[in-house]
Amino acid sequence: MPTTTGGGNAGSGRTRVAVADDDVLLREGLASLLERSGFEVAGLAGDASELLALARERRPDVIVVDIRMPPEHTTEGLEAARVIRGECPDTGILLLSAHVEVEQAMELLATGHAVGYLLKSRVMDVGDFMESVRRVAQGGAVVDPSLVRELVAARHRDDPLDQLSEREREVLALMAEGRSNAGIARRLWITEGTVEKHVRSIMSRLRLTEAPDDHRRVLAVITFLEAR
Repeated sequence: MPTTTGGGNAGSGRTRVAVADDDVLLREGLASLLERSGFEVAGLAGDASELLALARERRPDVIVVDIRMPPEHTTEGLEAARVIRGECPDTGILLLSAHVEVEQAMELLATGHAVGYLLKSRVMDVGDFMESVRRVAQGGAVVDPSLVRELVAARHRDDPLDQLSEREREVLALMAEGRSNAGIARRLWITEGTVEKHVRSIMSRLRLTEAPDDHRRVLAVITFLEAR
């Protein structure tokens, strides 16, 4: 049975997060970091079957799950996440992986709603990781910059991305992380108006329809990159 913590304090107003990873040290470490950052840990799971039982019993707001889980360490965690998304569409899913494994995860990512994909190395940056959990909990989308870079690098020589300037590529990568124009401006030390101009240029050059909210923009970016 999954380990549960937090005493089911569903009325506390805190975001309830479940953590699923077969590495007990990482699992417990993430739980501790989440608690210290103001989240409620709804439970812990060491394999996909435990995660499914936990999700059905505790109904967490967000599930942080390793793509590769026992017994085969292939895509058990991802498959469990798909089942949970089907049963509980509003549950946020934050996928973790030690390596870039985009093909299997693309279907889930392409929903653009309450979903994220991070390499485990990103967990070391506690601030960024906690912000990613918050974004997913709020219905947004988060994509690891390394994933974006790999997809961009894999495109053909006549790729429309070749038309983008270096700065526009930086803005695109931050868009794919789920950042708002204001967030991109702060990261790149430019004005929000300049970011808006870059976004319009990117959308025009890539023939993407601009949308008013962040995770629609992420969906557009991911859909475009998927067609590489």
